Amino acid sequence: MKTLWKSIKITLVFCVVLSVCYVLVLWVFARFAGPNQGNAPVATLDGKVVGAANVGQMFTQDIYFWGRPSCAGDGYDASSSSGSNKGPTNPEYLAEVEARIDTFLVHHPYLQRKEVPAEMVTASASGLDPDITPASAYVQVERIAQARGIDAAQVKTIVDNLVEEPLLGLFGTAKVNVLQLNIALDKMNNMEIIIP
Repeated sequence: MKTLWKSIKITLVFCVVLSVCYVLVLWVFARFAGPNQGNAPVATLDGKVVGAANVGQMFTQDIYFWGRPSCAGDGYDASSSSGSNKGPTNPEYLAEVEARIDTFLVHHPYLQRKEVPAEMVTASASGLDPDITPASAYVQVERIAQARGIDAAQVKTIVDNLVEEPLLGLFGTAKVNVLQLNIALDKMNNMEIIIP
């Protein structure tokens, strides 16, 4: 019985240390040493928060850049972050991709089917990607320029200025944040951003 009571006390001590103290240490570290004092970074336009900088949003209007499709719940619901878990030979998945390609081509009639970027018709593992590759942004430039009635060179310049290169030129790939692109477009046109 003495050994059992010791075991229970040791278990309780470890529960407190590992479930309370550990979380407290992480919180303190994030609060004082992490970026944004441990809070999620947000994107603003004219002093108003328009979205989370690191979570994708659903943009479907032709005047905006579109991000990757999301399998996370209803749109980009961060509480439902996940992939579809459907394999590349799953008939339902293939039908979804085909439907996305058809939709993309309706809005980008100047592209051929083989020119549609794969990332624009396939969802990511998290379903919440805030970024796309520069190539996926550039294929949308003509659509956005036509929809906004501006020169395509202006839209391309926005993409050029917001491309983030790989870390140290080696790690990762070049990317561009979709929300930042859309904020830059609205700043250029002095419009209020339409939060999806």
